[in-house]
Amino acid sequence: MAVHPFRHYFLSLLQVLPVMLWYLPLLFSTGIPSTFAAQLQPSHQPNLYFNPILPGWHPDPSCIQNRGLFFCVTSTFQAFPGLPVYISANLIEWKLASHAWNRDSQLPGLSWNTTGQANGMYAPTIRYRNGVYYVIVAYVRGDSRLGLLFKTTDPFDNASWEVPISIDLKDIDPDLFWDDDGKAYVATAGVSLQELDLESGSLGEAIPIWNGTGGAWPEGPHLYKKDGWYYLLIAEGGTSEKHSITIARAKTIQGPYTSNPSNPILTNRGTDEYFQSVGHGDLFQDAAGNWWGFCLAIRSGPAYAFMPMGREAVLFNATWSEEGWPVLQPVRGRMAGNSLPSSPLTVLGNGPAVDGNDRITFRDGVPVPPHFIHHRVPPPGTFVATKNGLYIQARRANLTGDQMSSDVELTGQHGLSFIGRRQSHTLFRFAVDLALRLRTDGQEAGISIFRSQNEHIDLSIIRRLNQTSNSSCGDLLFRLSGISPSTTIEERLVSVPKAWKNQPIRFEVEAYNASDYTFSVSQLDNARARIVIGKISSGAVSGRGGIGFFLGSMVGAFATCNGRGSGNKCKEGSEVFIQRWVYEGIGQEIANGEVIPTKD
Repeated sequence: MAVHPFRHYFLSLLQVLPVMLWYLPLLFSTGIPSTFAAQLQPSHQPNLYFNPILPGWHPDPSCIQNRGLFFCVTSTFQAFPGLPVYISANLIEWKLASHAWNRDSQLPGLSWNTTGQANGMYAPTIRYRNGVYYVIVAYVRGDSRLGLLFKTTDPFDNASWEVPISIDLKDIDPDLFWDDDGKAYVATAGVSLQELDLESGSLGEAIPIWNGTGGAWPEGPHLYKKDGWYYLLIAEGGTSEKHSITIARAKTIQGPYTSNPSNPILTNRGTDEYFQSVGHGDLFQDAAGNWWGFCLAIRSGPAYAFMPMGREAVLFNATWSEEGWPVLQPVRGRMAGNSLPSSPLTVLGNGPAVDGNDRITFRDGVPVPPHFIHHRVPPPGTFVATKNGLYIQARRANLTGDQMSSDVELTGQHGLSFIGRRQSHTLFRFAVDLALRLRTDGQEAGISIFRSQNEHIDLSIIRRLNQTSNSSCGDLLFRLSGISPSTTIEERLVSVPKAWKNQPIRFEVEAYNASDYTFSVSQLDNARARIVIGKISSGAVSGRGGIGFFLGSMVGAFATCNGRGSGNKCKEGSEVFIQRWVYEGIGQEIANGEVIPTKD
């Protein structure tokens, strides 16, 4: 039975306070340097909104509106839980409702049998029909494509998402469309069209319908019907500098499709705009009939130098020309929002605001928040809520892993002892308090800015083998290290002060601009006992080289024994507990040199 989504509403009784009530205290409370405070501007003005709407790593957005509620889903690749479904009543404030892929039993072992760093859930589409929410997606494993169709009647409940139906897709980026006769169709990259049986997952003959305007990789198709026309929206030009959105239309669903003379209808290629790689979008209407769209973009400017958050989701308005073509509002950081939905309702969901902060004390069995994610499905028992904090069971594979090893437990393919959340602000502070005992050489724990096993920056404490005595109980060192396909990260080692040993330690990273991270450690019992370990460019985790821009950075905590042990277990002797976790967004850069403050 369908669950009425309005049970998740409550009526807001208070209006939002004027921005300056929180803007002024923010400058004095965050510790942000004055040189950057001068850049900050109030983040709300009448009839304006600010992109990105879904900040942090949120590529390939697809959205719908149902009964005045908006739902969006994005790609997640190897991240688990995957396919987050976000909800909003006004297009500006978004919360996590659920994840369509939220338990390994839906796809047993699939993650563990996937090797590529940028494999996994590609370009989902969300649609609604007759009380059922559908998310269709291609799961990529090397050269193979597995189509998956997830269904639920309650998008606020993880458990309600069913085991997906398998579909034999030949390409990525599946769309889902119902024609007036009730037949369901899938369009995929290329672009081809197939009839779909929603119960069995069987597909009809693939019919090529349009290959775009000549740009590379015509993909991300979405079909709509309006005023007797079938409209086919696609992305083309590649996923980086030449990314764009184009559209064609036909009188029958199989075509022939005629290209819009004004194509591309949305792009920032060839410009000096701060938002680049604009493309791969989806269109939808609000309850008043106004048209809107979401697409992906990268906050980098044309230099593509510092972009750790990767591809984010941006909002734009759409109108229709007299000739019957959509006209899309150019993507900028500061957007006119005169026709935004006005709703007195605030959506209640299980998850936090997409741009929210974390202040979590993991004592007394506090569970893992729903917006925390991993790189691949973690082994059972890796993260356990206890009265002492969130226990992390160290794994033999470190964050890089030996990806060519014949020992699969060393590759990281069976999951890492890493837990994180998306970096969702340009300027932020992230701190984790760890209570730990590292009793065996090679044991290591700390925090990481993690994009993939090929691209991460780590601040940790490690027990190194004592080379002089060959003792099995080596020195404790703070270690700043990492791996990047574009930036050399020099390892930095600092001895742990004797007074800090066997005491909880705070590991911290701060970003007060878009280009650098500053890493430090401190003793909890003495706030002044703080050691700055070093500064590393955010370009090191910006997708330059390697697997490119598909992924985005997470901030989180990890533990490993760096290969010691056997099978899937480390040697005995380590204990790592997360006791406190704080993520504070300070500001969002929305144009070159323009940063707006964020509020909690």
